[in-house]
Amino acid sequence: MISSAYTSLCLKLMGVIFILSFLLDVITFAIPFQWQNSQWQISFVTTIVDRGVVPLVAMAMILIGYWIDNASGVVAKKSSLLSLKLPVFILASLLGLVFLLLVPVHLNNLNRAQATALEQIQQGVGQGEQQINAFLTQLNSISQNPQQLSGQIQQFQQILETGTFQGQQLSAQQLEQLKRQNDQLKGLRDLAQNPQDFKKRVEEIKNQLQTQLNKRQQNAESRAKTEALKQGLRIGLSSLMLAIVYSAIGWLGIRNVFTASPKEGRR
Repeated sequence: MISSAYTSLCLKLMGVIFILSFLLDVITFAIPFQWQNSQWQISFVTTIVDRGVVPLVAMAMILIGYWIDNASGVVAKKSSLLSLKLPVFILASLLGLVFLLLVPVHLNNLNRAQATALEQIQQGVGQGEQQINAFLTQLNSISQNPQQLSGQIQQFQQILETGTFQGQQLSAQQLEQLKRQNDQLKGLRDLAQNPQDFKKRVEEIKNQLQTQLNKRQQNAESRAKTEALKQGLRIGLSSLMLAIVYSAIGWLGIRNVFTASPKEGRR
């Protein structure tokens, strides 16, 4: 009898501590409160749903404690102020409602975050296209001014021969990169002597750069959509399942408390 009472008391105390810890976490994560910020909402909801099973375990401990009391013949008075059953069932009902409301809120925030990410990707694509056009304009300018191109090649050649630039010694990696750039300039100089070949080469470069830009755009959009889908499924389904479990515990528990009270009154 003493062992059963001790076990029941420990389970109830641990359950209460777990519930208080969860509520403290909710308050802590809500600070600073920025409900109008969709990113803050996503982070807050994700954190709460990930910890949503903690009160469930706590409620199970408390109810098991009362079950041990009943099984051992220690029946608590329903009117006792120390009874945790009704508060637990009320809290379960409230948590069921909260987790149910979090589902559409989280999905709506994910849609907004995805739209923002796609808009930023589109802006990046626009900037990339501007850079491509500026580069092609520079190539055309070089083709029309071969003396400038030859001067640049000679300058690179001198740097490669001395291994220094503005009095500073260049590393092997810098020299290798400079050599590649010099070879590219030489290739452009040779192409510039034949306008048709140069125009064809510029077109090839344009298509290559545009293909790379489109591929990066598709990959970025795919990652953004996949991440939103994964978050929506994981957090949305988890929150929905928690809502169902808490609502069932709360509603069935409250009904059992109020239906059992008249029977005990007649006894």
